[in-house]
Amino acid sequence: MDKPLSTSASQGNTPKNIDLQHIEIFRSDRKILSANISIPLNGITAVIGPNGSGKTTLLKLLHGLIAPDTGVYLPGPDVLHSALVLHHTPLIKASVKANLEIIKDAESVGHISNEDIDVTLASVGLLHLANQPGLKLSAGERQRLSLARARLQNAKVILLDEPTANLDPGSTDQVEEIIKNLATQGCSIIFTSHQLAQIERLADRVIFISEGICSDLIDTETFFKNPPSINAQKFIQHELGWK
Repeated sequence: MDKPLSTSASQGNTPKNIDLQHIEIFRSDRKILSANISIPLNGITAVIGPNGSGKTTLLKLLHGLIAPDTGVYLPGPDVLHSALVLHHTPLIKASVKANLEIIKDAESVGHISNEDIDVTLASVGLLHLANQPGLKLSAGERQRLSLARARLQNAKVILLDEPTANLDPGSTDQVEEIIKNLATQGCSIIFTSHQLAQIERLADRVIFISEGICSDLIDTETFFKNPPSINAQKFIQHELGWK
């Protein structure tokens, strides 16, 4: 899913952050997200918190699918496009390769050759399945195809919603390796997850959301060693079974 990130910054100033200034989002008069944070545009950022806390809403806001009711959203002019990979990304009834070829029709994507598609499929270990129906892929293979689609869009920011949910350990390892490779190639990765061990393996920093409030943005090591808030401490204790 590809969509330009809006910006109100000048082209002469190239910030390295996504700024959310006093953002509030409401649904049926109920506040579902509140954020006043600056997210660095480098490396891997994990978004964590209890179910229903607003994690997916944050990703949709960053992608431009929803607009804030109040506040200012400044993604920065160097972020031309984002790619959003939801937990269940739909595939068309066609080959694996055809599911990538449809990106050619997007106005925001530059020229994509057949070689580009083959190279991208190879990078996620799916080139040998290029002619197989996409709908016959396993859950792990579908997720790798979704990541290939995001990479082919030349997205500056890739947003992932629970990228390894319901995957077996082998598939999880493959997806995590792709995520790390994307970050190494210069993509900024922002992902949601309930797997704290995965966050410790992958993330450079953590955004903690509780009851719709983005209360903490801190480096991963510090977050786990010294949780910055009572809610963060309770969340870690619950997830890890601490007493």
